[in-house]
Amino acid sequence: MGSWLCNDPDCGGKQILTGKRSALFVSVCMVPFLLVQRYAMAADAPASSARQSSAVSAGQRKVSSSPGYVSGSVSGVSPGSHDVIEHIDITGNSRIETSTVLSYMVVQSGDYFSQDDLDRSLKTLFATGLFKDVRLRREGNVLKVNLVENPIVNRIVFEGNSAAKEEDLRKVIALRPRAVFSAETAADDRQKILDVYAEKARYAAVVTPQIVRLSHNRVDVVFHITEGPQTLIRKIAFVGNKAYGDLRLAGIVSSKETAWFRFMSSADEYNPERLKYDAELLRRFYLSNGYVDFQMKDVSGELSPDRKSFYVTYTMDEGQRYRLGKVDIRSSLRHVPAKSLRKYVELFAHQWYDGKAVQDNATDMEETLQAEGHPFAMVRPVIARNPEKGVVNLLFDVSEGPRRYIERLDINGNTITEDSVIRRQMPFAEGDPYTPSYKKYAKESVQDLGFFKSVDVQDTPGSAQDKTNVAVNVVEKPTGEFSLGGGYSTDVGVIGNIGLKQHNLLGTGVDAGLSGTMSQWQRQVDLSVTNPAFLGRNLVAGVDIFGIQNKYQTYQNYSESRVGITLRMGYAYNRYLSQSWNYTLTRRHVGLAGGGWYQPSLYVIDQKGNSLLSQIGTNLVYDRRDNRMNPHNGYMVSLGGDFAGLGGDEKYGRVKVNASYYIPLDDLTNSHDWTIVLRAGAGYMGDWGNGRHDIIDNFYLGGQNLRGFLDGGAGPRSKGYGAYPGEDLLGGRYIYNASAQLNFPMPFLSAMGVMGRTFVDTGSLWGLRVKRNLSHPWSDPYQGISGDRPLPRVSAGAGFSWKSPFGLLNIDLGVPIMRSHNDRTQLIRFGFGQQF
Repeated sequence: MGSWLCNDPDCGGKQILTGKRSALFVSVCMVPFLLVQRYAMAADAPASSARQSSAVSAGQRKVSSSPGYVSGSVSGVSPGSHDVIEHIDITGNSRIETSTVLSYMVVQSGDYFSQDDLDRSLKTLFATGLFKDVRLRREGNVLKVNLVENPIVNRIVFEGNSAAKEEDLRKVIALRPRAVFSAETAADDRQKILDVYAEKARYAAVVTPQIVRLSHNRVDVVFHITEGPQTLIRKIAFVGNKAYGDLRLAGIVSSKETAWFRFMSSADEYNPERLKYDAELLRRFYLSNGYVDFQMKDVSGELSPDRKSFYVTYTMDEGQRYRLGKVDIRSSLRHVPAKSLRKYVELFAHQWYDGKAVQDNATDMEETLQAEGHPFAMVRPVIARNPEKGVVNLLFDVSEGPRRYIERLDINGNTITEDSVIRRQMPFAEGDPYTPSYKKYAKESVQDLGFFKSVDVQDTPGSAQDKTNVAVNVVEKPTGEFSLGGGYSTDVGVIGNIGLKQHNLLGTGVDAGLSGTMSQWQRQVDLSVTNPAFLGRNLVAGVDIFGIQNKYQTYQNYSESRVGITLRMGYAYNRYLSQSWNYTLTRRHVGLAGGGWYQPSLYVIDQKGNSLLSQIGTNLVYDRRDNRMNPHNGYMVSLGGDFAGLGGDEKYGRVKVNASYYIPLDDLTNSHDWTIVLRAGAGYMGDWGNGRHDIIDNFYLGGQNLRGFLDGGAGPRSKGYGAYPGEDLLGGRYIYNASAQLNFPMPFLSAMGVMGRTFVDTGSLWGLRVKRNLSHPWSDPYQGISGDRPLPRVSAGAGFSWKSPFGLLNIDLGVPIMRSHNDRTQLIRFGFGQQF
């Protein structure tokens, strides 16, 4: 009795089935794979062609109606025969059992020699994909079945592939080692490989499947691949545009024409999915500029005859441009009159109609009402076109939507992260009201954890009409991080760092890490642990243990080292307002630079040695930015303070306030890459008691907060004289700074991740904070200080950031416009780093 090798994934290709079990297994497992075979092997082509061209007589019927049957016949059977099949004789099968073959056939012993049933049996045997050729022939009352089995795949080899990895190609093909080979499957796999190369913009790729015949009816399948060059976009054309030129629209779409400077960008690679995205970008652009009736007629890409490039064409109908006419509100919400909602309308009559602005205004109004105690409030914008006047009348229809409450909240897919970590991110719980906006915020909140590859929030009907079940489906991703880094900064020189972090320790959401940094002028090690939901509450708690050593020899005549611990705690009042507290206990040491006759100033010499800082601080932040990592719109205000004197050697109080405001220029530039950033800050530091007045605690101006000046280079500074020639930056009690910056895409380089900026910075620092009892045999020490005046400093310049494959590169060129004669300047500020 024969045997059958199981190819089902559940048995791993190891189970050997025999007898009736084999027949049953093949019947169950192979039925889904009954595909019509196109067996067109080169070796069989002549025979197949000869068979197809031969005449079919009344006594011999060949099945060729299905495209896969290039060979196979039923002979010796007369139409309308009523003789009974006494026996079925099967030959040619070596791997497949006879009982298995019989299970596929429509006719069985005892049936009539029906031409129709024999044809169906022939087709069914071919459809299994197990046979290369099948012939049915009648000899007396015996049905002879002659089979030629398809070979078994021994191995699969890819040759010539470099742009596509072998493991990626194996994922898409259906052929597998130890599976049955068929030419049709090989042809399908060839097309799948071509599709992979099409996604990589290589439409000129050629894939040729070949087989190498081995003993025991086995074959090696070899896919010879000629990848060819990338198929890039040579020309982008727009048809039907009248209001905007081709150059303007070319800046809207993400696809770009090929050019020499796009060697590190994929924007010039042809991608059908990107064309669909571009069509949507164009639609949004026109709708935001008043073209309510805009239609994208067609988006097409035509391959050049040499298959090396594409010609892309966008065909559109702009339609009429509309202004905003009457803006009105209608409210059926209980206790909410329409006139009370007018303060939430951010649009005005006669402006060009902007579909996005209208929807954003409706969403903001809806969320405001829900936050004010109307959880089921709905705001629906309704427009009415008036083509004759060219206006669109707008009505905000405010009503109460269907009342729905959360019956059950399910968390799915979290194999590592605890349910409680995800549940605490939800803006709702079982029994709470449920609105569509909650669904959006729930997804964003879980995504912000950074623990998951994907997050999907689905709602389904509950047990009653007013009940909803919410399911949060997540896919985990690794949250551990080991990093090595390097770079260069004008602040600290050449940098090297190493870090080990776990952002989701044991699935609890706790962030823990150990990192170290070493550079020419700075060394630092830090152990940090943060629990974002301490005691299961809206409370962030953490601890940092650190050691820092700074050598300021580039612009100071002393070094500083710190070893200490910081305890942190923070909480959020709502989605925008949060507050944090910290307590720091630090042992500091100030050492002197130079040697021999050369000495730093008296003010630094006076502070040589150790000091202990015991400080408590707080920071209140109101953040309405659209994105905390890369803001484009909104504002942020922070107010902070520090109090030193709970033990230790320092006794002072310090207050700081900072604000930033981001103005998008989308309406003016029709691009999301233009932003005006306004920043301002101020601080004051006062002493109490009889504490030390260490200059390392002072405010400093220059560098990051005043470009064009050295770090700490603006403000009070000692004059060197006599045996104490050191000129040291002393810092101050009072500080203010402000800047205006324009962020913009760099021409021809934005697709490479290069963003430009221009800026104007200003600020001032003053107020000496050094001991007044110093004396010197030649002079009063206070006569040896300059720059202690609230003189404003101003600088202007430009810079750029490049998210290069080698790391983030920042270069700023700042030119001082107003300065004091003693200030230290820095024309170019440079920073580069990369994790690897």
